[in-house]
Amino acid sequence: MTIDVYLMPGSAPCRAVLLTARVLNLEVNQIVVNLLKGEHLNPEYIKLNPQHTIPTLVDNGFSIWESRAIMTYLVSKYGKDTGLYPEDLEARAVVNQRLYFDMGTLYIAFTECYYAQVFSGGPPDEEKLKELEDALKFLDTFLEGQEYLAGSQLTVADLSTVATISTFELSVFDFKKYSNIKRWYEKMKAEIPGYKEINEAGLEHLKSAMEEYKKIRLAQPQESQ
Repeated sequence: MTIDVYLMPGSAPCRAVLLTARVLNLEVNQIVVNLLKGEHLNPEYIKLNPQHTIPTLVDNGFSIWESRAIMTYLVSKYGKDTGLYPEDLEARAVVNQRLYFDMGTLYIAFTECYYAQVFSGGPPDEEKLKELEDALKFLDTFLEGQEYLAGSQLTVADLSTVATISTFELSVFDFKKYSNIKRWYEKMKAEIPGYKEINEAGLEHLKSAMEEYKKIRLAQPQESQ
């Protein structure tokens, strides 16, 4: 069995896929794709993923991309009895809702606020900042009285969302003022197998990349007004 994961180590979606593989005790072959060098635009990669995004998974010739699709595929094939992606339709619907919330609300709100600020070098957009705060309030509400994000045990919703939330550590946004998120986050760090090795190491990689980008941006001559 050969499972390849094409990725960049710092990417939150990539970290989420690797966490899922670790929880399932799956050995995966990590293939780093350097986006800055345009490696995702190589013809060989586009054959695997016409959208040329990361992560991309290739499982014995079968190719699939989008991190949450990869995660649910892996659990459905290799971890049906783990509860990470419940068979019960109502329980699965809650997991799916949380995954879609992470993808379409929380993660996009963070990226549009944080990365836009990094790339522009200016203060965060107030409207985008409000959208991010609203997303955190929703997440805090989901976690009210809950140890896990989508039920009574760990699911792929937790793995995906913790990769997103942990990326806040690189920004000035204080998600820890939300008590339910803070409690859940500390539990995830302590409980998820390979968290330090995979997620924290990935965060350090991303931090270094962001700092390097800032140095390059600051070294560039500024246009006169």
